[in-house]
Amino acid sequence: MELLTPGIGLIFWQGIIFLLLLFVLTKYAWKPITDSLKEREKFIEDSLDSAKKAEEELVNIQKKNEDLLSEARKEREKILSEAKKLSNSMKEDAKGSAKEMADKIISDAKKVIESEKNKAMNDVKNTLAELSIDIAEKVIKKDLSKDSSQKKYVEDLIKEIKG
Repeated sequence: MELLTPGIGLIFWQGIIFLLLLFVLTKYAWKPITDSLKEREKFIEDSLDSAKKAEEELVNIQKKNEDLLSEARKEREKILSEAKKLSNSMKEDAKGSAKEMADKIISDAKKVIESEKNKAMNDVKNTLAELSIDIAEKVIKKDLSKDSSQKKYVEDLIKEIKG
């Protein structure tokens, strides 16, 4: 059983070595180890803070994007509505001006036709008047003593006019 129970000298020296090792570790290694742990703890806290800030910024950016998208949709709808109104008004204006133009063309055509008709009637009247004067002149110039010669002369003049 002696192997299982350590001797007093062994325990004494183990204690002294442990205390000496503890003193050396606290004197030279403890401070760098605690500093390293503090730096790591600070780094983790800073990283967590940065992650929270990044998440908040991401949420803000998403909200801004949604707002911008909503505003862009509203603007698009407004522009489309205005374009449709403008298109309709342009169609109505074009229809109105086309109708006015067609009415003007028809009116002008009617005026031209009426003018040409009047001109043709005047030409016919003038021609008829000239012919009548020519016939009357020829009738007066000829000695018309007999009825048969008058009839024959008028028939000849009519044939001449027709012919």
